[in-house]
Amino acid sequence: MDTPQTPFQDAESVGRIAHLARLALAPTELERLGRQLGDILGHMQQLQSVDTAGVEPTVLANETRFRSDGLRIEVSEAERMLNAPDAAEGAFRVPKVL
Repeated sequence: MDTPQTPFQDAESVGRIAHLARLALAPTELERLGRQLGDILGHMQQLQSVDTAGVEPTVLANETRFRSDGLRIEVSEAERMLNAPDAAEGAFRVPKVL
C-alpha cells in the first residue's frame, strides 16, 4: 500500500526544516530524509483516518491506579537511609553537578 504524498518530501522543504533545526545536511541526506519524513507523515495520515469511535483508551495519562487491596508498606526513615551511600539529616546526599 502506498502512503499518501506529503508536502515535506522535496529536498527544499527538508532543507528549510533542517535550517530551522540548525542542522547542516548534504544534498543526498536532504533527499533521503525527505523520503523518510514523507513516509512517516503518510503513516500518520493513515492512522488519523482510522475510525476509533467507541474504542476505550488503554492508557490514561496523569492517572494513578492503586491496588484494590490497599496494600501499604511502611518503611521507616532509618530503613530508607540504609541504602544511601551518603546521608545527612534524613536525606540522600549526592555530589554537586555543575
